[in-house]
Amino acid sequence: MISLDGVLQGPGGPKEDTSGGFKYGGWVAPYDDDVEGKVIKRLMQPSDILIGRKTFDIWANYWPTHSEFWPGINEVNKYVISKKLKKTSRLVTGWNNSFVLRTIADIKKLKKSRGGDLQVWGSSKLIQSLLKNDLVDELWILTYPLTLGKGKKLFDNHAMPTALTLVESMVTPKGIIIANYRKSGKVKTGMIGA
Repeated sequence: MISLDGVLQGPGGPKEDTSGGFKYGGWVAPYDDDVEGKVIKRLMQPSDILIGRKTFDIWANYWPTHSEFWPGINEVNKYVISKKLKKTSRLVTGWNNSFVLRTIADIKKLKKSRGGDLQVWGSSKLIQSLLKNDLVDELWILTYPLTLGKGKKLFDNHAMPTALTLVESMVTPKGIIIANYRKSGKVKTGMIGA
């Protein structure tokens, strides 16, 4: 979930993530409609999840008591990348099936292991690290028709140059552009009109 200017911070509610003085938390709510809801429900099918520490802190305080909105969220494996979070923190939060990873090498090892898809939600710094290290196979980007100016961004200047193929797309009645991209190889260049 991003704005037209690439901000992904605090989409879910006013107090979700106010870091850096962000004051537009809950910016996706006015655009909710049935089309967007069906796509979100589809994306929320049980899958292991990889998130950054700040997203983990927000989610671990919310999802254990709100699983009716996201069935299976408490049962899937949740991997949080953090150098500071203690390995036993999952016991403190009470959020079952949560595991701490320390490095990109840990993520690479997890990605090579058996299992289903590994989804990332939010976690701007983590996504930027994954893009930089060529660890993203697919992107679902929901672009909302507004600009937010300041805030955490989806992309920075360090993403690995990669060509993507649009696999699926739609526009909701309220103007959300939903696009699913898959990695398709190296960036090709050329001359327009040549």
